[in-house]
Amino acid sequence: MAAPIDISVVIPVFDEEDSLRELHREVVDSLDSMGVSWELLFVDDCSTDSSLRVMLELRAADDRVRVIRFRRNFGQTAALSAGFDHSRGEIVVTLDGDLQNDPADIPRLVEGIHQGHDIVAGWRRRRQDDFLRRLPSRAANRLINLLIGTRIHDTGCTLKAFRRQLVRNLPIYAEQHRFLPAMAASSGARVTEREVNHRARRYGSSKYGLGRATRVLLDLLAIKMIAQFAHRPLHYFGLFSVPFGGLSLFFLLVGTVDLRSGELLEGWLQFAVFIFLLLLLVTVYFVLLGLLSELAVTASGMHRRRVLDRIIAELHRSPWPPTTKSPPPHPPPPQPKRRAPPQA
Repeated sequence: MAAPIDISVVIPVFDEEDSLRELHREVVDSLDSMGVSWELLFVDDCSTDSSLRVMLELRAADDRVRVIRFRRNFGQTAALSAGFDHSRGEIVVTLDGDLQNDPADIPRLVEGIHQGHDIVAGWRRRRQDDFLRRLPSRAANRLINLLIGTRIHDTGCTLKAFRRQLVRNLPIYAEQHRFLPAMAASSGARVTEREVNHRARRYGSSKYGLGRATRVLLDLLAIKMIAQFAHRPLHYFGLFSVPFGGLSLFFLLVGTVDLRSGELLEGWLQFAVFIFLLLLLVTVYFVLLGLLSELAVTASGMHRRRVLDRIIAELHRSPWPPTTKSPPPHPPPPQPKRRAPPQA
């Protein structure tokens, strides 16, 4: 049985061959100074340079290094998700592979987890990027905090520490890794921030562009809509039905009755009734869809509640921590009485 691991460091890599050896050395220096057991997971997002060869060389020289490779390029979020699934540490730390995140900040983030927080997010208060990268990032941070209702200064910083139970089999996709602290905080997780060092890029070029900013915006809107739908599906579909219902009544009134004379307009009667019925069916459709969604969400919540009740019942029956005293021995089963032999 393998020994337990305290910290797993997950690093997504895409064309970072020049920085990997130095990054590995800095991670080793930072984690060895903490006196804990750790592992380092490189997730190769189908790099086109020699990054994979460098990572395999590091794995051959250090048995604490593990390498995961994608068959094609899936993006940073998919790489982090794969790292979460394959990590074995009680605390999972993520950082970029371009040396802009400083591994020397890892002990400060881990300390925040030990203080009782579930996520400790890095805050690049003094970013060493150009203005064209800082401006959309600041706008995205404010928009995320406005829509989701949290206060995270730097949602785009990859340097974060997570409690293992929080990220186990976490279903994230597209560009949603940057929303993890905000989404977790809105769900009741304990999230805090620590200022971290940010360094200028020394090797390679940035993979960030305006196309990525557009994808981030679309993912943010999707998360906002999904969050609202999951809590109030009937209200969500009810808002869609209101315009159609009001428009159907208005069209029926205007299309069939002359508002000035109050007389029926016979030429528009059939057309108006057709449009009225069509819009009315759309209204009823959205209302019924909302009711079905409400039923599905309620049933799912009841199922989770039953599972939780069973877990609580099991904990009540099995005290924690378990007692070390051995149970009293069972009494021996009663022996059948033998009949005395008949006397002659």
